[in-house]
Amino acid sequence: MEELKHLAGTGREFSVRVTPKASRNRITRSGEPPLIRVYVTTVPEAGKATAAVIKLLAKSIGVAKTDLELVRGVKDRNKVFRLRP
Repeated sequence: MEELKHLAGTGREFSVRVTPKASRNRITRSGEPPLIRVYVTTVPEAGKATAAVIKLLAKSIGVAKTDLELVRGVKDRNKVFRLRP
C-alpha cells in the first residue's frame, strides 16, 4: 500500500480518484502533480465505497478516520478530502 504520511497536516486538502469493485484494496500515485488513486473492493452503494476509502486513506496517512472530512464528491469517483484540525 502506498504511504501517504506526507499528506498529514491540519487543514490540508487533497483529491483522489476512486475505483470501486476492484480486485483488492490499494492506493497508487502517478503523474505530475501526483494523482492519488484509491481502489476498493466494496460496491458503490449507500456510501460503502466512500467509507472503505476513508478507512484506507486514514490508515495510509496515519490519522484517525474521524480526522478525514469529505469536502466534495459524495456520489462521484473524484473526491476531495480535508484533514480536520
